[in-house]
Amino acid sequence: MAPKADSVEGIVLSFVNEQNRPLNSQNVADALQKYNLKKTAVQKALDTLADSGQISFKEYGKQKIYLARQDQFKIPNGQELDQMKEENSKLQEEQKVQKKAISDVEAEIRALQSNLTLEEIHAKEAKLQIEVHEMEEKLKKLRSGVVLVKPEDKKVIEETYSEKIGQWRKRKRMFKELWDAITENSPKDIKEFKEELGIEYDEDVGVSLQSYCELFNLSKKRRTA
Repeated sequence: MAPKADSVEGIVLSFVNEQNRPLNSQNVADALQKYNLKKTAVQKALDTLADSGQISFKEYGKQKIYLARQDQFKIPNGQELDQMKEENSKLQEEQKVQKKAISDVEAEIRALQSNLTLEEIHAKEAKLQIEVHEMEEKLKKLRSGVVLVKPEDKKVIEETYSEKIGQWRKRKRMFKELWDAITENSPKDIKEFKEELGIEYDEDVGVSLQSYCELFNLSKKRRTA
């Protein structure tokens, strides 16, 4: 007599039949933890089902291996197997189509998520409007002649700039004197010798001492005008 479906034996029997593979009591107990069944109860149910012939078992030393009775399952013939293979092939094709559809939907979702929401657009617009307003205020101050840099700060900057220009001019003169002394009687081509040593003039890197001097002088003229 088959056990009730909600009894321990019924739950264990249903699981063993569904799995239809070799199982020990620990496998079954672990899988049926959601039913709050203890291993001792599971072991007792397995032994009861085996003794009553509702499941099969084999002993390997001290361990018992349980398996669903195979005579309860219908064994398909050759024609049925071919039909099952054909159905399986169709299902696999359908699965591929479904996977592609899911992939396309996920890609569309990612694209939508990367776009700004209406709330984010309004927030960004408000931020840009504040930045534009701040820039317009600065522009008004510049046009009205308002001094944005303190005189003492400007003086420090000009003195530092003048000092650096002076050091640049001094180092440039020192290099020229040294370079002229080295290359005066050298049999080597000066350009090739310079490239061999990895030396670069100001002009080689796109800078000019004269342009920086003129910029500084222009700033002084504006201040005194």
